Amino acid sequence: MLIMTSKSQTKPQTPEQLARLEKQRLAKIEGAQALAQVDKEYVDVRRNMERLKALRLAKEAHDAANPPPVEPKKKKAAPKKLAIVKATEPEAVTGE
Repeated sequence: MLIMTSKSQTKPQTPEQLARLEKQRLAKIEGAQALAQVDKEYVDVRRNMERLKALRLAKEAHDAANPPPVEPKKKKAAPKKLAIVKATEPEAVTGE
């Protein structure tokens, strides 16, 4: 009967291989932690968006139920009339 074993069981591992395996193990752990942090931040952002949406909808409902008072518009002042000056002397007309 022939039993197959993996290479790692048949050969002793070198210090370089052990260091590489340890580095991979740490990278896997750190990756999982990073993904968990991203997921937590996503949940926090969604929760904040829901809170802000609820506040906005409440404000819009309040504004719709209680419109601001309408102030009467002020009338615009009538444009000023220009005074027409009639010159009686001929030098006033020519400017001399």
